[in-house]
Amino acid sequence: MAIVMEEHELRQLVQSCRFAARNGKIPDYIPALKKADPGLFGCVVCNGEKTITAGEVEEPFTLQSVSKIISLALALMDKGEEAVFQKVGMEPSGDPFYTLQALEEGRPSRPMNPMINAGALAVTSLLAGNSTEEKLGRLLAFVHELTENTSINICEETAQSELEHADLNLALCHYMKSHGVVHGNMEELLEVYIKQCALRVTCRDLAKIGSVIGRNGNDPATGRSIIPPRIARIVKTFMVTCGMYNASGEFAIKAGIPTKSGISGALVSALPDGTGIGIVSPPLDEKGNSAGGVKLLETLAERRKLSIF
Repeated sequence: MAIVMEEHELRQLVQSCRFAARNGKIPDYIPALKKADPGLFGCVVCNGEKTITAGEVEEPFTLQSVSKIISLALALMDKGEEAVFQKVGMEPSGDPFYTLQALEEGRPSRPMNPMINAGALAVTSLLAGNSTEEKLGRLLAFVHELTENTSINICEETAQSELEHADLNLALCHYMKSHGVVHGNMEELLEVYIKQCALRVTCRDLAKIGSVIGRNGNDPATGRSIIPPRIARIVKTFMVTCGMYNASGEFAIKAGIPTKSGISGALVSALPDGTGIGIVSPPLDEKGNSAGGVKLLETLAERRKLSIF
């Protein structure tokens, strides 16, 4: 299962997969994300003992939906499984990540899983804290701990751009409030959610997060527990079943690596041996996943026999 690879091999692989990014499209419904460089392509593979890189790995980008696995872990640590899964289900939806229809059709009317937007909003509502600032501060401190990078912060430009185009997410909040899934001020909930998505990271940070999750929540350098093992297992399971939106089943067959994507073109993978992979390539395929990044992971999984199945 371990990736045994030299840096020059990874560089060759990244170069060979750059063509796939040309089949994708930069998302245009959030102005700040529309500014992304379509040629950006970086990958970091970290197993704790060795880190190899290829492409533009120092260029920052925002977590977007990759943040959903982080807030899920923190909410489970804060409130426990019973409280979290009273508000959100555990099943893949087969619907786009922004779906409202699934909420309308569900009985009870709760999000089907924590990886769609409605589910992530419900999870964010469970984070401990008495104010927006306190919740964001705890989330940011958790990200700093996972990555050992205290320079990570919120990209205010991206957050403001998303807040100005958040009508659908606000509608999801109010719909869930009307059914008792979430409570309180919906504008404040939306602000926490959007700012968690706007945390600015690099591929190195993603690879470190993937390594911690892959190691059952343990820091790869010190062995210290950051996430309880059961919670890390839950997170990995959702990465497999729901992490690539309504392309999760296809990706599980083609790659079989626990992975979560974000609309910034970010991808984080967590292998059972503790290897973490962080990728960025902004052009997205029709399902909202990084076109070049998906090709890279599928190729890497095939060549190195990395599927967990």
